[in-house]
Amino acid sequence: MFISIRLTPKGGRDAVEGWAKGADGKRYLKARVRAVPEDGKANAALIELLAETLSVPKSAVRIAAGGSARLKRIEIAGDGAALAARLEALGDAS
Repeated sequence: MFISIRLTPKGGRDAVEGWAKGADGKRYLKARVRAVPEDGKANAALIELLAETLSVPKSAVRIAAGGSARLKRIEIAGDGAALAARLEALGDAS
């Protein structure tokens, strides 16, 4: 399964904030991490946060595109139906 995420590094806390829509109408998940965007620290924190939030191992979460951008494409391996239900349960960003 692939999802789009907008990551805010140095966000003060580690949290998945919910779904939002971009100017192009596409949905993406908003997330923030305390880690700085240096040497892959923010990306590693994002992978750990998503794995914990979705109850999957860290090895099941991979940044497929956008490694150095705020908007990233994430691949998550696992049961697609269960993952989709967990993702939808995150709700909309406020």
